[in-house]
Amino acid sequence: MAGDMFVAALLDAFPEWEDPVRHAIGGLNLGPDGECRLELHNDGTFVGRRFMVGLPEPSSQRYVPAESSDRAGEANEAASLTFSGPLRAQRVSGVAVSGDGHGHRRWLDIRQLLQDAPLSDAIRKRAVSIFQHLAEAEARVHGVAVEEVTFHEVGAVDTICDIVAASVLIALADADWSVAPLPLGQGRVHSAHGPLPVPAPATALLLEGFATIQDGFPGERVTPTGAAIVRHLCHRQVAPSVPYVLERSGIGFGSRSIAGLSNCVRVLVSREQLASTSSLTHRELAVIEFDIDDQSPEDLSIGLDRIRTLEGIHDVVQFFGVGKKGRSFAHIRILASPVMLERAIEASFAETTTIGLRYHMVSGKALTRSIDSVEVDGHRIRVKCVERPGGQWTAKAEMEDVAHEGDRRKRVRLRSHAESTVLSRLEAGEASRDQGVKGQGDD
Repeated sequence: MAGDMFVAALLDAFPEWEDPVRHAIGGLNLGPDGECRLELHNDGTFVGRRFMVGLPEPSSQRYVPAESSDRAGEANEAASLTFSGPLRAQRVSGVAVSGDGHGHRRWLDIRQLLQDAPLSDAIRKRAVSIFQHLAEAEARVHGVAVEEVTFHEVGAVDTICDIVAASVLIALADADWSVAPLPLGQGRVHSAHGPLPVPAPATALLLEGFATIQDGFPGERVTPTGAAIVRHLCHRQVAPSVPYVLERSGIGFGSRSIAGLSNCVRVLVSREQLASTSSLTHRELAVIEFDIDDQSPEDLSIGLDRIRTLEGIHDVVQFFGVGKKGRSFAHIRILASPVMLERAIEASFAETTTIGLRYHMVSGKALTRSIDSVEVDGHRIRVKCVERPGGQWTAKAEMEDVAHEGDRRKRVRLRSHAESTVLSRLEAGEASRDQGVKGQGDD
């Protein structure tokens, strides 16, 4: 997996997106080194696209052996999503500031470039996020602060273009992503730091948690840029087992060839197959579970409440039981968006006394739900609305909004009035609803 191959594969599947990519990169004002072009390529086995950055090099200079180049991994780069293959030559890992005479771009300067560029917020956020993954991995490898990470000048321009182009395409796709097991590769690649083991140290950090394979082909199979894109996109390894309709596919080639293997990445574009009349929506959730037997109920309740307030947390529940040595314990289950899994895990360790937990991904179905609000006797009350199969709606007022409004009889009256009002609006098609309600029933 490499940045240019990812971009080429998506542009092969969606050629109509080439102009937005060119426009975004053109707005970076990177000069001739930032010029990009899309080429049709046939390797004798498949036909696809190549995404090229910078001015064309003379054929005598295009494939310089790694031993005579300061570009990391120039001779032995390879990776795959569905198909495997060597990656492009111009990827250079981030390094700490040095006096080796080569031009550098600091991560801080690159981030400012992205902030100042005429990009949409969606594209900018994705580009910064991908680069942040890359910079954090390089910082860990070299033992420096993230702010001190720099990129070799040529590789920095190349990486900026690849990441911005990828961010444009990711934003346009607005999709859920999965990735097949990634080949680790083997051997060594040459860099400004000398020979590096494959996978490169930054790549290994970025691929933690992903399934990998060894398919017998040597060389670097996933670059740090490619790994950063995978880390940004994929919250699960494989697609969920629900019916999908395959709509498009694309093949993206790298700049080198390897004997016996097509140098390409393939992208498959599918759409979930649902009956048009169904009110069910498919979703993926991360489930985190652990047991607590040494934290006071008062302190635990505070910690769980703090976890509930985090973005991407759908629900936090606890069950009580008796464990080893007859100790009472609380079993905690947290439902979170896959993209927030790591943050939810960190919060679990920070807010509770657990020293270990389990997590897994689950697929689920949910009825369409929304939130409306009405005013009853001067009280603003939120009402959760759910569309049942067949088109019927049910409504339930939020208890928190009437918790301090008199006795039980008054609370029942307020809730009943609010629910009736919202249902009447729904029948008349007048309700103003917010989709994506967080709270009870998200499991």
